[in-house]
Amino acid sequence: MSIRRLPEHLVNRIAAGEVVERPASALKELVENAIDANATRIAVTLAAGGIDLIDVVDDGGGMTPTEMRLALERHATSKLPDDAIDYVTTLGFRGEALPSIASVAQLTLESRVRGAEGWQLVIDNGAVAREGPAALPPGTRVRVERLFERVPARRKFLRTARSEYGACLDALRRLAMARPDIAFSLEHDGRRVFSVAAVEGRPDRVAALTDSALVDNCVAIDLDREGLKLGGIASLPTFNRGVADHQYLFVNGRPVKDRLLAGAVRGAYAELLARDRHALVALFLDVPADAVDVNVHPAKTEVRFREPGMVRGLIVSGLRRALDAEGFRSVQRPSEAALGMWQAEPAAPPAPTLWSQPGISQSNAMVADRRPSFTPPPLARAEPAYAPPPESTSFPLGVARGQVAKTYIVAEAEDGLVIVDQHAAHERLVLERMRAGMAGQGVPSQALLLPEVVEIDEAGCDRLEARAGELAELGLQLERFGPRAMLVRGVPGPLGQSDVHGLIADLADELGAYDDALSLKERIDHVAATMACHGSVRAGRVLSVAEMNALLREMEATPHSGQCNHGRPTWVKLAHGDIEKLFGRR
Repeated sequence: MSIRRLPEHLVNRIAAGEVVERPASALKELVENAIDANATRIAVTLAAGGIDLIDVVDDGGGMTPTEMRLALERHATSKLPDDAIDYVTTLGFRGEALPSIASVAQLTLESRVRGAEGWQLVIDNGAVAREGPAALPPGTRVRVERLFERVPARRKFLRTARSEYGACLDALRRLAMARPDIAFSLEHDGRRVFSVAAVEGRPDRVAALTDSALVDNCVAIDLDREGLKLGGIASLPTFNRGVADHQYLFVNGRPVKDRLLAGAVRGAYAELLARDRHALVALFLDVPADAVDVNVHPAKTEVRFREPGMVRGLIVSGLRRALDAEGFRSVQRPSEAALGMWQAEPAAPPAPTLWSQPGISQSNAMVADRRPSFTPPPLARAEPAYAPPPESTSFPLGVARGQVAKTYIVAEAEDGLVIVDQHAAHERLVLERMRAGMAGQGVPSQALLLPEVVEIDEAGCDRLEARAGELAELGLQLERFGPRAMLVRGVPGPLGQSDVHGLIADLADELGAYDDALSLKERIDHVAATMACHGSVRAGRVLSVAEMNALLREMEATPHSGQCNHGRPTWVKLAHGDIEKLFGRR
């Protein structure tokens, strides 16, 4: 077969296959064009998930009729002033978006430069249908109709309108996050989906497009290292989602999807989140132009870093530093579902009267009915007050007022009622003590008055014996005591009175799940978390008021005490307004 040049219409369709995979791809290209045209407002209208209609209107610089015709030619762009493609700062610069879209749909391009008349060009699947004057305000409007209608091989691979709409929403949401200085609006099938005004702060824009509660439950990221700058916001560990669909990365203002982000976020939130929960993050990374390659994907959705290890370290460090700085913070209030469980109880049925009992006459019953009925008083515990209780305004978590179900500490703070899960909170405190010890001179060991013998299977004993030296650095002193037993002489000091038998059994099981090549220091958080769980205050233990207040004070001074080792909140707060709502006062 001889070599031949492909016809222009086929070249355009091949290019469309690279750039326009689905409606969301076309929408992304058009909105990026609007951003690069210095628009301050961008309005998007969709029909059937973008399959039937994509309409993008902006108030940018606009184009002259000559520029409009040139824009519909392949590889024609205004975004690359010279040949330095590695240093490009605009979003789209290949010059293939408009001609590629026009080759597989009906495209109507209208534009007007300030001080001039507007012009319109209509391209029907690659052929010019008509052109002429158009009435519109300064800016550009691009209307794409019936995408892939004449390319059935491509159209049949599109998903449902709902799925395509979801992809369009995600693409526009990412672009809107990247540019909070631009106002965006989206309408789908006649329904306004969102409308966000131009703002200066990234947290407000991210929260408006994801979850409005994120503003009050996030930490700010700000870190500079070796020419790289990381900014953005990340949710508190207790403010999480079941899927990782709210994790966004922007490189030099360009929204990208990179596996590096997912791995770095998992590393930063290790031991702060349960395995099936995911944080909400929006990270903005600014790097020198020569440190990143933005030309590795036709749609510019992926980038390649010159030093990916440094970037990953920057993300992990930035997130950990911000989370560490927040100390005891947690989600500040219970969920709406939890508040909804509070309901007014129906009136209690009247107590049975004596006349209903056999052998009591009606007259005697009438007298008895007027007597007050006595029920056993509720049992409670009181302690002598040797000193006046401290003021609740002195501490963020308030002062202890009591204990409920031998599990929850109730404290009064200046702005509401705080409820603390004593076991979850103490578990986190013990873990942080052990981490601090391991980062310093090691974890001190507390010798047992009488060494304890723990019987487990022989394989478990072998694993523990092989790691006895490493466990000693963690404060756990043990030695082999026969084929199927270990002798425990000391436990980590932060654990106090712990369940030694349960601790040894769990450690033996965990060591069996590790690769022999891994040291305990590489799995230190897992081992320390297991120890902390066995050494923490258990639910069901009665605490004195002094013990409860001591726990609250240590929580206020300990990083990450707002969530337990499994990512659940250790405390919640009922604000005064929430309490008033429960009793119908507002």
